[in-house]
Amino acid sequence: MRLTVHSDYALRVLTYVAVAPGQVATVHEVAEAFRISHHHLVKVAHRLVKAGILEATRGRGGGLRLKLDPNAITVGDIIRASEDDFAVVECLGQTRYCRIAGVCKFRELFRRALAAFFAVLDELTLADAVRNPDALRGALDLTSALTTTRMGAQGSGPSLREAPLLKTIRPG
Repeated sequence: MRLTVHSDYALRVLTYVAVAPGQVATVHEVAEAFRISHHHLVKVAHRLVKAGILEATRGRGGGLRLKLDPNAITVGDIIRASEDDFAVVECLGQTRYCRIAGVCKFRELFRRALAAFFAVLDELTLADAVRNPDALRGALDLTSALTTTRMGAQGSGPSLREAPLLKTIRPG
């Protein structure tokens, strides 16, 4: 299994936003800080908003901020929200067709392997990943890039534990 650039960018945008609590960041700022494609980052940010991880506000002073507490967001949640397909073998995919499906042991093996993969990713939260915020801010030169917002406290929404869509492994 190979994760796409969407997962990579999702981890980056969430890292950027997580080390700036109480502030908002624009897609442009994140793209410049990481030197990555603005176009792709727009898609990733939209997906994270749709998943309920990020909150986006439009207009002057608008941008992206965490909708959830960083302690409630696991790396597994981020990957589940940013990828479309976890079928490591065809029989775990949407078609689930295979001539030997009833007698083959591979499907169950790969289903368990995928579950184990996500179990490991679910061990680390976004908060754990950004435990060195000063070093991350310095590496990204965030001191001058972020803009202050008049929005309320970050993390006021529900946790991802209350969003079962994100906690399920699609091919099952």
